[in-house]
Amino acid sequence: MSTQSQKVAIITGASQGIGAALVEGYRKLGYAVVATSRTIAPLDDADVLTVQGDIADPATAGRVVEAAVERFGRIDTVVNNAGVFVAKPFTEYTAEDYATVTGINVAGVFHLTQRAVPHLLARGGGHIVNITTSLVDNADSRVPSVLASLTKGGVQSATKSLAVEYAGRGIRVNAVSPGTIKTPMHAEETHEFLSALHPVGRMGQVSDIVDAVLFLETAPFVTGEILHVDGGMSAGH
Repeated sequence: MSTQSQKVAIITGASQGIGAALVEGYRKLGYAVVATSRTIAPLDDADVLTVQGDIADPATAGRVVEAAVERFGRIDTVVNNAGVFVAKPFTEYTAEDYATVTGINVAGVFHLTQRAVPHLLARGGGHIVNITTSLVDNADSRVPSVLASLTKGGVQSATKSLAVEYAGRGIRVNAVSPGTIKTPMHAEETHEFLSALHPVGRMGQVSDIVDAVLFLETAPFVTGEILHVDGGMSAGH
């Protein structure tokens, strides 16, 4: 069971893929976890609290933070993992696409982080990790991605800005910038094409991203870092 000395992480997009693996990773570090997504179900672990909700809705951020403080009494880390990617030619994006992508990728990060920061400060510091995308730094004509670059690029810039703003108050802020990771969202028939986008010739594994986030979690002198875990995509082709 959680105690007041046990650290607590909030993880968004936690029902599957990278998010679900991050819940496991933080539990192995000994953290209690508040895991949220639209479809997440309760887990058989007293130190994992699940909260259903759409992270694009500011009310969800409020409920998640309140639930963390009520159940565990503290917040130490926020992992803004939830994200959505819509690959379309620029002129084919719809108003609904725009609202969906900006809602999850930007509003979700903004509102949850803003509500969590006072609780991190109350404990004398903490850690925020944002998940972005390597396409921010390395646009690829084979993968039209303006909405991803617009939103995740903003988050990446905000990562550095927040890191500098709060460096003197004990809060570290970092980001992990993945290439294409092998998760259920990528159909098997797309794997050959997606693998070829990476200089190393393969897609990443969920464990690669979890390892990167946990490295940042345990690296007290690292803040403002954009850690590329992308099989060389950001280096070139």
